[in-house]
Amino acid sequence: MPNMNINELFVCHSLTNDPAIRAFQDVFFDPTEENIALVVSMFIEHAEKLGLSGNVVRKYALHLLTHESNLVADMVEKNHGVVGTSLHAAFVHDIEIIAPMISDYDLVSQFPMISDYQPTHEIHSEADNFLNKLLSKATNYDEIADALIAYYLQYGHGKIATYRGFIWDDEAKKNNLVGIENFDPIRFFDLVGYDKQKEMLISNTKAFIKSKPANNVLLIGARGTGKSSSVKALINEYYSEGLRLVQLSKPQLKHLPKIFNTLKEFASKKFIIFLDDLSFEMHEPEFKYLKSAIEGGASVRPENVLIYATSNRRHLIREDWSTRDESTSELYRDDSANEIISLSDRFGLIVHFYAPNQSEFLAIIRHMLINYGFDLDDETLRIEANRWEMTHSGRNGRTAQQFVTDFLGKKYSF
Repeated sequence: MPNMNINELFVCHSLTNDPAIRAFQDVFFDPTEENIALVVSMFIEHAEKLGLSGNVVRKYALHLLTHESNLVADMVEKNHGVVGTSLHAAFVHDIEIIAPMISDYDLVSQFPMISDYQPTHEIHSEADNFLNKLLSKATNYDEIADALIAYYLQYGHGKIATYRGFIWDDEAKKNNLVGIENFDPIRFFDLVGYDKQKEMLISNTKAFIKSKPANNVLLIGARGTGKSSSVKALINEYYSEGLRLVQLSKPQLKHLPKIFNTLKEFASKKFIIFLDDLSFEMHEPEFKYLKSAIEGGASVRPENVLIYATSNRRHLIREDWSTRDESTSELYRDDSANEIISLSDRFGLIVHFYAPNQSEFLAIIRHMLINYGFDLDDETLRIEANRWEMTHSGRNGRTAQQFVTDFLGKKYSF
């Protein structure tokens, strides 16, 4: 009979604080009806909250191993997958203790309610599928430990593994990174046109992921042309290779040194700090924080962090005629002009997104409609799309999406 005394855990000791795990241990040693009823009720609750299916004890134990911090996961993160032999042995020792939970142990099969549970809303993630595939090939405790280590290296642990994108909570004393629950699932397939722009972004980002030289990126151009969507598509494309997004607002730029310190702790992951629709007035101090962070500041940007920003302005800082007025009272007028362009010049890669012409605009709409199972003949599409464009904000991807939404709404309203 296996030993399941969780008080003897070395590395995964946090499991001892979980009431459901402790209750399962009680059933393991004392399977009274009262203990069994308590265990079943606790695991049903976890199954519904987390969308766990099948053997809920196994799924929940793996959830804790991949979401709660432990020393092995921390070392994998900080040392790019390297785990010392002694620490590895301690981890294998822990796996042997909790094996009755993470394997299809006979005790769980005695509780049909939680041995093959079907939750109201089942949740599967790419990271979970990766781990399950590795575990299906594991035949001993060492291989189970190695499967978990491979998971930590590939996806991280906790919220870094769970979420693709984050926002920064200034007020939190700990855990300032807050996961974005419903991250935009857009992929490059959904973005019609702009092939050169997408190629530039992908090339730079792939170099970044492979720890090769890569530039901070400024995406500029007309509104609604897919600048922000392209950045989010990058995250969805390379999430499994360790790419994550942290979206900041302009006032949060003053926290960049603290944000850098936080992100460099996740050394095996790559982070894009995303600044959407960025622009400044000359008097705003935030642009100096950003300029310093990109290049020249005392707080060095970590190697696993790049900054991608979108803007409708080429130079990010608003210009007015006084900047060019030779009669201005400023002694060195060129200094103001240089200050205005100095920020955008620090982005090594500038990608221009232009408003689509009519044929490109119609191609975008047709692509969207086909994705929903509809197609229009060329003449009808041209007439309807042009009519929509004239009453809205011109040709761009956002206007195209609004047209498609209106079209689908009318189709499905009958």
